[in-house]
Amino acid sequence: MIRGGKGRKDRITLLSSKVLEKLDRYLLEYRPKVYLFEGQTGGAYSATSVQKVFLQAKARAGIKAPATVHTLRHSFATHLLEKGTDLRYIRTLLGHSSSKTTEIYTHVSTKAIGKIRSPLDDLDI
Repeated sequence: MIRGGKGRKDRITLLSSKVLEKLDRYLLEYRPKVYLFEGQTGGAYSATSVQKVFLQAKARAGIKAPATVHTLRHSFATHLLEKGTDLRYIRTLLGHSSSKTTEIYTHVSTKAIGKIRSPLDDLDI
């Protein structure tokens, strides 16, 4: 459960089992008191600090493309859509009130188009 996420909304989302393993190790080592990720003096990270950490990680990974923390949210939704996840589930995971908001992720990608099979391929002719 994400509490007070984007738009101060609570929502249920996915947590990768691989990420969960890393979080378990992190919790044992750092033992945060209130927030999952706390600043050096305790308390919540500011939006600016989160963005700085993200930009440092992006640089270490050698990623040159422009991106922000919000890009991760957009990528998450886009990847789910390209894997065939129903837009209604994506809407719930992102906490959108309106399906119109979620529809921005339905942009056409050449990767997704390349995976589409013609229904005519199923014919025995």
